[in-house]
Amino acid sequence: MTTFGFTLHATDGAARTGAIATPRGTIRTPAFMPVGTAGTVKAMLPESVAATGADILLGNTYHLMLRPGAERVARLGGLHAFMHWDKPILTDSGGFQVMSLSGLRKMSEDGVAFRSHIDGSTHMLSPERSMEIQRLLGSDIVMCFDECPALPASEAEVARAMRLSMRWAERSKAAFGDRPGHALFGIMQGGVTRELREESARALTAIGFDGYAVGGLAVGEGQEAMFGVLDYATGFLPEDRPRYLMGVGKPDDIVGAVARGIDMMDCVLPSRSGRTGQAFTRRGVVNIKNARHADDPRPLDEHCSCPACRNYSRAYLHHVFRAQEILSSMLLTWHNLHYFQELMAGMRAAIAEGRFAAWQAAFHAKRAEGDIDPL
Repeated sequence: MTTFGFTLHATDGAARTGAIATPRGTIRTPAFMPVGTAGTVKAMLPESVAATGADILLGNTYHLMLRPGAERVARLGGLHAFMHWDKPILTDSGGFQVMSLSGLRKMSEDGVAFRSHIDGSTHMLSPERSMEIQRLLGSDIVMCFDECPALPASEAEVARAMRLSMRWAERSKAAFGDRPGHALFGIMQGGVTRELREESARALTAIGFDGYAVGGLAVGEGQEAMFGVLDYATGFLPEDRPRYLMGVGKPDDIVGAVARGIDMMDCVLPSRSGRTGQAFTRRGVVNIKNARHADDPRPLDEHCSCPACRNYSRAYLHHVFRAQEILSSMLLTWHNLHYFQELMAGMRAAIAEGRFAAWQAAFHAKRAEGDIDPL
């Protein structure tokens, strides 16, 4: 059986390209992971998600433990069989969602007691329970349970949360146990403070993980501050393990993160934007709801090979969005996921060929041009 492993193929500056081997298939890096919160990438069939070029997707521990329940998913053969996705799945720990329930939760050293946002039932999520839920779901990459404070927060509060997360990381590793073919990732915290990030990275590498995430960013600090942290944070992490930036993001955030040594990212943006009539193109974001598209027979992006661009006009996409047809969400989500995967493939090729700086300059220049002129 293939065990979990990471191979670095090439670097160009801080940017890296490689491959993560898992028993369920290879993940080409840099990788973008579509988010399948409740066991589905909204408005997409699993085979359609695979057709966009995705090697892995993300499932959500918090949502799946509440509905339909981790034990039920396990009885039904695990998350891969349940949702008909045979490639790798990464599950988050549930920590981020629980922390955002500020009015419904009570935190202690043990973990977080909270009330379900669905029915008000009470639950306890601890490092041990998070590991158990993720084992029941059967995910290939498991995330440590951590506390992610919302920014802005005082440095003392960020330090307290980070040190608690490091104690929880140790408990997560112990509870994860020995699971050949499955990987456990630690999560670096520390806000925007270099010393705290370094302390967190040292604690995590001392425990030892299969991969390392940079957590606690893209939570309101802004792109400049995020890039400022990534300029040094990736250097604190082992070179021979994948580095995952959680919850990012916009195309220019992704490109900037890869330029700073990140290997994996996830975000709801391509699917959520698709449902609200926003399409990502190489020329920037197109709002299909705008009246300028109503009579436009041209595709969203003439260079895109997704079904939305291949088979439908801007006028039709405008119409189905305005008519609130389900097909609108399906086509725009497919297009956005296709665009994000094309972005990753472009970066992988550019890094491998040692031309990443030129690729990055061309990416920004094309976006600066803006959308094609109206007819």
